[in-house]
Amino acid sequence: MPLRVGIVGLPNVGKSTLFNALTRANVAVACYPFTTIEPHIGVATVPDARLDALAQLIKPTKVVPATVQFVDIAGLVRGAHRGEGLGNQFLAAIREMDALAIVLRCFENPDVPHVSENLDPIADLGVLDLELSLADLATVERRIERTKSAAKSNPKAYEWELSTLTRLRDHLATGQLARTFVPAPAAGHASKAEGGGEDATRALLHELFLLTYKPRLLVANVAESALPDGGPLAARVLEAAAQEGSQAIVLCAECEAALVEWPPEEAAVYRAELGLNEPGLDRLVHASYRLLDLITFFTVTGGEVVRAWTLRRGLTAWHAAGQVHSDIQRGFVRADVIRWDELLAAGSLAHARETGRLRSEGRDYVVQDGDVIHVHFVA
Repeated sequence: MPLRVGIVGLPNVGKSTLFNALTRANVAVACYPFTTIEPHIGVATVPDARLDALAQLIKPTKVVPATVQFVDIAGLVRGAHRGEGLGNQFLAAIREMDALAIVLRCFENPDVPHVSENLDPIADLGVLDLELSLADLATVERRIERTKSAAKSNPKAYEWELSTLTRLRDHLATGQLARTFVPAPAAGHASKAEGGGEDATRALLHELFLLTYKPRLLVANVAESALPDGGPLAARVLEAAAQEGSQAIVLCAECEAALVEWPPEEAAVYRAELGLNEPGLDRLVHASYRLLDLITFFTVTGGEVVRAWTLRRGLTAWHAAGQVHSDIQRGFVRADVIRWDELLAAGSLAHARETGRLRSEGRDYVVQDGDVIHVHFVA
């Protein structure tokens, strides 16, 4: 499954403009609420100079970058948890995402009305957080009722779960996010049924698909004139992200949407004039990777295809094989591994093998960012 990042925010903050820039998709953009009714899905490639360098060395017929799937989700409004403004539909779409990119408006434009009287990205973030927390509260309350019913026949088996759900409900009822919920210490046990603990609590939170438990990236959408730093409103967004331990970036969605249509060389010159050393879109994609603690590994197939793959940090060669194909994972024998820069230094896979730089690893080898991997398997 591809990484799915939902682009979320209040109406008229630049979500669809940013989506268009990311995916070069022809999605409707207009300055009135609910231009986006159904979520739009687009795929953005992950810029990676290492893949380009490997392609220069191997000279394959095909180069396949890693990708991130971005989903343009219609603007949330106050009361969304009660279904206001098509809220139920939008909240359901958010629930399916791996992470959220929350776009916060940090630009003045009298031609694009804002949903509130004053432009305040932190207040807007508060509206979003409240709606998502209240939606999570409803989810938890429904789970409590089901658990109470199940506990009638065996109260002891559900004691920890009910206690944790009740604490979580009280936490959300104060407007706090699920991601700030502190698990109770384990009673000397590891499982939910036996006493819980941090791992069991995390498993329960994942199982509930809570909106405020998802990793999130704050995107300060600023005017072009405020680049590169974004101005005082963007500074408040960066400060809020630092306080909550989230990622944050500053960009101008309108500018990025225009520059994707320019010749690359001219766009690079213009960005340099604005004080930007790389496209805001690249920073957004890379930030999404960091948000979910992802790494990239590469495969070279018969010298014909060089491809980048996405993997969660800490997973093994066996998991990497599964990313390539389930049959390869099932028949895994061993993996030939070399770092991308070591391969460049060797000049070819053949020379890397001759000089002992290409090493053999088993299924439990923990894949490192930038590894080039060839899996041997039996069909």
